[in-house]
Amino acid sequence: MGGALILVAAAGALALLLLAVRLWVVLSPRAPVPRRSLSLLVVAGSGGHTTEILRLLENLSNAYSPRHYIVADTDEMSTHKINSFEQIRADRNPSATFPEYYVHRIPRSREVQQSWLSSVLTTLYSMWLSFPLTYRVKPDLVLCNGPGTCVPICISALLLGILGIKKVIIVYVESICRVEHLSLSGKILFHLSDYFIVQWPTLKEKYPKSVYLGRIV
Repeated sequence: MGGALILVAAAGALALLLLAVRLWVVLSPRAPVPRRSLSLLVVAGSGGHTTEILRLLENLSNAYSPRHYIVADTDEMSTHKINSFEQIRADRNPSATFPEYYVHRIPRSREVQQSWLSSVLTTLYSMWLSFPLTYRVKPDLVLCNGPGTCVPICISALLLGILGIKKVIIVYVESICRVEHLSLSGKILFHLSDYFIVQWPTLKEKYPKSVYLGRIV
């Protein structure tokens, strides 16, 4: 009996060690590999989050294609903004190939004024639906800026690397509204993202590992 318990404990410790090594490999920075196009997954949020993320996309070349947008299933306004943005982008460069973009919907992780306890359940449910979507898209890069919807998406993208399916680069840009404190999403994803960008020097001082580029939106 004692020998069996020792064997189980040793197997469990080995499994945790292998998981830790795998997680370290996934989170370790790697040299970028030049490629002609990058599949981009963008997480849009209601209100200002979508406006800010679309401003970031204005300066991206057509090499970031296809573009996959994630919106909450109750967020019709963001869908309208995305469609308008892509139409304007296409009109500016009519000689370019037809814009390849897709809008996907997942349940919102947390509604406004929703209790923290129920938020845990809705986030787990959102994550349950996010992983099949992320697995199907298999993006090269995930770009997000703070909506609660980005947490299950980023964790799903991280799981792709842990499972050895694909290494996905996660870029988190903290909202311009966050001057002295990170958002809840930022606090969760600070250690999980490959690049964590802040827009105020006060945040750079508090979080030295972040990247400060000034105001970019």
